[in-house]
Amino acid sequence: MSIEARILPRRRAVPMIGPNAVLKAVEVMEERLGHAETAAILADAQLARLPSGEHMIPEIEALRLHRWLALHDPMGAFVIAEEAGARTADYIIAHRIPAPAVWLLRHLPPGLAAPMLMAAIRKHAWTFVGAGRFAPADAWHFTIDRAAADDGLPVPESLFLWYAAVFTRLYRALVAADCACRLIEPDVPCDMARSYAIARG
Repeated sequence: MSIEARILPRRRAVPMIGPNAVLKAVEVMEERLGHAETAAILADAQLARLPSGEHMIPEIEALRLHRWLALHDPMGAFVIAEEAGARTADYIIAHRIPAPAVWLLRHLPPGLAAPMLMAAIRKHAWTFVGAGRFAPADAWHFTIDRAAADDGLPVPESLFLWYAAVFTRLYRALVAADCACRLIEPDVPCDMARSYAIARG
């Protein structure tokens, strides 16, 4: 057996995520920061071309974008991440969830719709958490853990807010209009695991 044959199977697959993790963020950045500042952030993030939107992309592209956005605009990064997360959820509802499923979720009582939605999210979680680990405790609580993702550098806090914004919009649109996903502060600073609670009212 050649050296290449022995090494190649051991290589870790590149974590992939949906392209809207980048596309929706850039869309909001253009609106809030303008073209010049957005172009500068994209250059620093080594994103020479935006995703086409037709294929999954390496997760590192989204991580680099969020990191450099946070460096360029530490406070604005949170606002941009929140709006980008909401728009990503809108895209998911419009293009990734079958219309009959959307209709059913919207017509079920929240107590039945939430477990169904969370089960579907769990099945497809890799498309937005990439190398992270998504672990729902029930239909209203979950954890995203990036400790084993081998990120190299800690991910910015705005990325964790992006996750919350996606869930808020999904639950408001498909379960109940008064849902909100809140990020629970970690007990240990710089902890790469975050817990979330979805509450009503």
